[in-house]
Amino acid sequence: MSIAAAPTQDWFKSTAGQYLQAKESALYDHAVSDLFGFNALQVGGLHTDLLENSRMPNRYKAQAPSSEVLFAQDLHADLVCTDDFLPFAEMSLDLLLLPHRLEFSERPHQTLREAARVMMPDGHLIISGFNPLSAWGACAFLKKLFSKQVHYPWQGNFIGLNRLKDWLALLGFEVLSVQSCCHVPPVESLAWHKRMRFMDSLGRHAWSGFGGVYFIVAKKRVPGMTPIRPNWKQAASSNILAVRPKSNTRPSKSREKFKP
Repeated sequence: MSIAAAPTQDWFKSTAGQYLQAKESALYDHAVSDLFGFNALQVGGLHTDLLENSRMPNRYKAQAPSSEVLFAQDLHADLVCTDDFLPFAEMSLDLLLLPHRLEFSERPHQTLREAARVMMPDGHLIISGFNPLSAWGACAFLKKLFSKQVHYPWQGNFIGLNRLKDWLALLGFEVLSVQSCCHVPPVESLAWHKRMRFMDSLGRHAWSGFGGVYFIVAKKRVPGMTPIRPNWKQAASSNILAVRPKSNTRPSKSREKFKP
């Protein structure tokens, strides 16, 4: 059994690359099918159409300049842009997909800030990233430690799930759901991969937080004014004025007789 060490341009054709593609595509297909709006953008990951099941009429795909290797089967990109500057107006996107962009971004904080800028209120942000607390994270650590030349995806800066949740909360995103996949280690041998497929079903129940990839669906929340309605019942009971009632009775004749 050997850890996958395929060249960059061939990694998605390897056993681990095809396994990752299949697992992530299923999660994206299910997530985007239930989201509604007008404008959706997929940044990177153009070896797979992750917006194929989306019902939004305007679907765009962005390619990062020189940061990804283009394959013959890659989808056509509608625009070329960097992660930390998206050529879209503020509050113009209803759905934004960032498949493995943060761990390969030079400024991941700015990438998320840019995502918050272009998102509509109540728009959805979907992020998939490599989990450093997994067999995939251990593979990346060992390759950086012992290999002179590290290829995709092991050269990325894997970001922890809790750390990413904190970043999203600071930018006003509410995390709606977190899933994990790819519990099988990134082995190159197809025979060993088949032998360890049981780890997927076992991992979903026993150690779901240690999957090789986490999948986050978040919604942009915009703080607004909350009207405070007066409690008239309480106000009426607490502001009772003691008023002396007027007397309609006249003094009796007997009392008038002795009036000085």
